[in-house]
Amino acid sequence: MKYVFITGGVVSGLGKGICAASLGRLLKQRGLRVRNQKFDPYLNVDPGTMNPLQHGEVFVTDDGAETDLDLGHYERFVDETLTENSSISSGKIYWAVLNRERQGGYLGGTVQIIPHVTEEIKRRIYATTDDEADVVIAEIGGTVGDIESQPFLEAIRQVAADKGRQNVVYIHVPLVVQIPGSGELKSKPTQHSVKELLSLGIQPDILVCRTDAPLTDDIRRKIALFCNVEPACVIQNTTARSLYEVPLLLEREGLDEAVCRKLGLRCPPPDMTEWQAMVHSIHAERRCVTVALVGKYTALHDAYLSVAESLFHAGISLGARVDIRWVDSELLTPDNAPGMLAGCCGILVPGGFGGRGIEGMIAAAAYARTRGIPYFGICLGMQVSVIEFARNVLGWADANSSEFDPESSHPVIALMPDQVGVTAKGGTMRLGRCPCLLAQGSRSRALYGAEEIGERHRHRYEFNNDFRAELTAAGLIPTGLSPDGTLVEIVENPAHPWFVGVQFHPEFKSRPNRPHPLFRGFVEAALHLQEQEG
Repeated sequence: MKYVFITGGVVSGLGKGICAASLGRLLKQRGLRVRNQKFDPYLNVDPGTMNPLQHGEVFVTDDGAETDLDLGHYERFVDETLTENSSISSGKIYWAVLNRERQGGYLGGTVQIIPHVTEEIKRRIYATTDDEADVVIAEIGGTVGDIESQPFLEAIRQVAADKGRQNVVYIHVPLVVQIPGSGELKSKPTQHSVKELLSLGIQPDILVCRTDAPLTDDIRRKIALFCNVEPACVIQNTTARSLYEVPLLLEREGLDEAVCRKLGLRCPPPDMTEWQAMVHSIHAERRCVTVALVGKYTALHDAYLSVAESLFHAGISLGARVDIRWVDSELLTPDNAPGMLAGCCGILVPGGFGGRGIEGMIAAAAYARTRGIPYFGICLGMQVSVIEFARNVLGWADANSSEFDPESSHPVIALMPDQVGVTAKGGTMRLGRCPCLLAQGSRSRALYGAEEIGERHRHRYEFNNDFRAELTAAGLIPTGLSPDGTLVEIVENPAHPWFVGVQFHPEFKSRPNRPHPLFRGFVEAALHLQEQEG
């Protein structure tokens, strides 16, 4: 087993996750089996209860883990299904250590950062051995120098002693500063960042220098000299036109070649033919179509990162660019919807929790249904479309979800009978991959090209079967059901040009070179409407 550890310096947000994902893709295209991990220094056990406006989206894995959004980058770039062990926080580490102490696991010994916390971190790293991977790429969140990151840095220092220095590569991602006005590049922050890492006992093997301007030979040699790395291992990571271009840029710089050489891995160059073709199509001239994304967290676009990327993937495959109009659902009303949604050829309402902004989402669903605009409801977006249909087609004025109105006489969305009375946050969540059977002749069945699918869930409330017969008779058809027929996973309105609501999160399974069929179908319908309107 070989290990690659990626750290960041100077400032946060330099793209360590994209670097880790890009390296994973390059090594996979060399024929190696790769597994990515993310270690986050925050004390939350996982991001599941964190505010999306602070942290961004919660990415869900097949096994139901609520993880950091960087795992979405890993899955999209490397195209490997990750697990709960791929996302580790300080909270999860300390939780495990403290529970072991309470259970007598340390036999009364004094529990300390070293060795107990660092051993728990290493246990999570070494657990990937069971995945039969050739290379583990572990990203350490935060910035070198942060007090929260120190246990992780000490743990990865120990890995080299445990497994042999020849089996470990340390990659550091610092910022090379460009002085405003003069445009001069300065390497001093990079030098200080590496010095901080050296003080912790870690000598980086490779520096992936984040920069807007290309590194000069003088700067490269200076960084190599002061940071004690080979000049060939000072890699520039310039700002790319698209995230998906980064693997090609890093290959051109020789990142994967340096990693393989340092680890003694003999493998052919990466075959990036398909990836190059995909990137070429991104940069090619494309027609544009505008789609409204109506949500409650639109102030931070990362809250819907996978949704935005999935629309991008679908556009690429159709030779189009999808322009997203970010619409705050708290501001949307039936009266201003014609103005706020004018020119949009598709309306997408994504997931979310809580009652804030719900009426705006319902207004968006009504606008799409009544005007024949393609509508795609995801999780909460599916639920509000059911509420809107119940109110405005069946005439149930108080129709709602029991999450938002427990006194409604028409709770078309509600907790299932076995969930009633369970109020602990997360206690009733349906998380991870669940099977779904698609109805013959349905739009979803045609798009998937399969009878049974498996998609990832993250929600607590469900379509209420007490109202299924009446909603179906009125024209909102359940076309995707759990194998036992009890859970409604997809609803469609066949009388509408394109109206699909899904209880799951299809965005987590979309790939840049393999867009999700529902997103592709939605964007294709939006393009068709645009062509009709001229």
